Amino acid sequence: MTVPAPPEPSPGILAVDSGGSGLRVALGTTERRAPAHRSSRVPVRTGARGIDPEHLMEQLTPMVRALSAETGIGRPLTAVVGAAGFGTLGGALRAELPAALAREFGVRTVALAADAVTAYVGALGSRPGAVIAAGTGLIAIGTDLTAWRRADGWGHLLGDCGGGAWIGRAGLEAALRAHDGRPGGSVALLTRAEERFGPMPGLPGRLYPRPDRPAVLASFAPQVAACAPHDPVAAGILRAAARHMADSAAAVCPADGEPQVAVTGGLCELGGPLLVPLAEELTQRLPYARRVAAAGDPVDGAVRIALQLAVGTLTLPRDDSMLYVVNNPPSRKRGD
Repeated sequence: MTVPAPPEPSPGILAVDSGGSGLRVALGTTERRAPAHRSSRVPVRTGARGIDPEHLMEQLTPMVRALSAETGIGRPLTAVVGAAGFGTLGGALRAELPAALAREFGVRTVALAADAVTAYVGALGSRPGAVIAAGTGLIAIGTDLTAWRRADGWGHLLGDCGGGAWIGRAGLEAALRAHDGRPGGSVALLTRAEERFGPMPGLPGRLYPRPDRPAVLASFAPQVAACAPHDPVAAGILRAAARHMADSAAAVCPADGEPQVAVTGGLCELGGPLLVPLAEELTQRLPYARRVAAAGDPVDGAVRIALQLAVGTLTLPRDDSMLYVVNNPPSRKRGD
């Protein structure tokens, strides 16, 4: 009697989200079993060459090995890495990471993406529309499935208008105006700022030297939202943030068809004081687009892209600065 051979295991997929707060990694299979996750709070370094592929691999390798031992998934044949700053700082990743993933894990197909792309796919999947990714910074990304468009995402010094750092900075400016007795100040925000940062004359010295200024500024955004229901200055800051966010969404949303619009990111946790005016602004600026809740986050988006790549159904537009796909030749994983 012939004993049937055991079924071939489903191909593994690896999904990575590299952002300002560290790495999040998921390992699963094309059977769409819920992937297992690991995370690190150490952000990948950025240097003269841009995002450092060696530092990324130093963190990623032990996390993938731990996930592989936990799940029994051996070779992730497809990998997707979504990285903050990939569009402008991704040169070294494009040059070196696909080969490194092939050597270490036997990965055959690699997609390197801007984190805005993985946020988009996590929120809307492969549908035309626009996504506002709102956290410490802010970027809007849209597609008609033939090309990507982005707006803002230029950092807290030049843009990110309506993002967490922008809201926090505006709130602290209103606090300082109240401290000075200038018009446009808010006593409520001054009180909150002094509770959080101490006396206002010392604020510049505590804030300006810090390398994490955007995160520190964004940490005050929840205080602005807390004051908004009873403070017109705080409410006005959030209304202005909502206008900026809607401006960016309108700049990238397809003008034809039935696009969807979603908002994702930590800024959604501010709740009604921001989301109510944002809904009003989006209705006014994009009356033809359908507002939907984000289905998932950037890790979910990276998983979706990996699944589609693995089975050959990816329809998203390719773009070296937004979604860069490489097919590696077969190679032996280290230790094989």
